[in-house]
Amino acid sequence: MSRDIRPCGDSAVTVEFRQVIDPSVNAEIFAFCQALERLQPPGVVEIVPAYCAVTVHFDPMVITMGELRAALDAIPEGTGESGAQDAPLIEIPVCYGGAHGPDMASVMAHTGLSEQEIVARHSGGDYLIYMLGFTPGFPYMGGMDESLATPRLKTPRTAIPAGSVGIAGSQTGVYPIASPGGWQLIGRTPLKLFDLGREQPFLLQAGARVKFVPISAEEYERLDQND
Repeated sequence: MSRDIRPCGDSAVTVEFRQVIDPSVNAEIFAFCQALERLQPPGVVEIVPAYCAVTVHFDPMVITMGELRAALDAIPEGTGESGAQDAPLIEIPVCYGGAHGPDMASVMAHTGLSEQEIVARHSGGDYLIYMLGFTPGFPYMGGMDESLATPRLKTPRTAIPAGSVGIAGSQTGVYPIASPGGWQLIGRTPLKLFDLGREQPFLLQAGARVKFVPISAEEYERLDQND
């Protein structure tokens, strides 16, 4: 068995998969989540996927931990009906560098790449959203060109504007709301990733794919005013 079920307090269990950040593991995780949603065991209140695990929260007054473990154990292993290639693709416009990317020079110095090369490589492919966390709607994405990998800031900022696009190690992400953070900021999007005024507050969801599209500062201002 490639899954390991562990208690997480008295009202949740964590189902651990292979401990590696990989699209095939992500496919296993989402196949497991889909199967669990179809099964609908009584008392399950929330299913939370992550990089290498799924945490299942339950009501212990409705279902016992032993009963839930038995239900989870009965879910067949496999990669599921669909993979990342079938996930929705969401385009995110980004104004790179300048005032919107205050750490671009640091990323250039660390990688030895020019700003144009960084923009081209960062926007050249698409990214799989493995999980949301840290702040509401913050997407942890895999698939970044390894040549762009840059360590986090030694001293995190106390305030980062919403929409800031950053790099941390081999990951990239977008800050949905203004918050502290230590990622290297290379650009910013005018899109609102989190908005309580929308029927669906989260623009992005785990399992979706993202494509960054470079825009000018003028286009950023136009989109920002129309948002």
